[in-house]
Amino acid sequence: MLGFLWALIVGGIIGWLAGMIIGRDVPFGIIGNIIAGFIGAWLGSLLFGNWGPDVGGFAIIPALIGAIIFVFLLSMIFRGMRKTTH
Repeated sequence: MLGFLWALIVGGIIGWLAGMIIGRDVPFGIIGNIIAGFIGAWLGSLLFGNWGPDVGGFAIIPALIGAIIFVFLLSMIFRGMRKTTH
């Protein structure tokens, strides 16, 4: 149970850092940060493997790079959706 809680915290921090680096907020607040962290970790491990320091089950460097890519793509999608609705 503690491992799952730790993974949620680390995933949220990774998602938050990705949003800060990109300069855009992740939609849906804390939950969005956690989701971005988990999806970013998955994407980063697919693209770059599992290397570097491991915290809470996340290889931090690939997870952060994957989260940055995910947040960037997500912000582009939401920006495109806002332009088509106006």
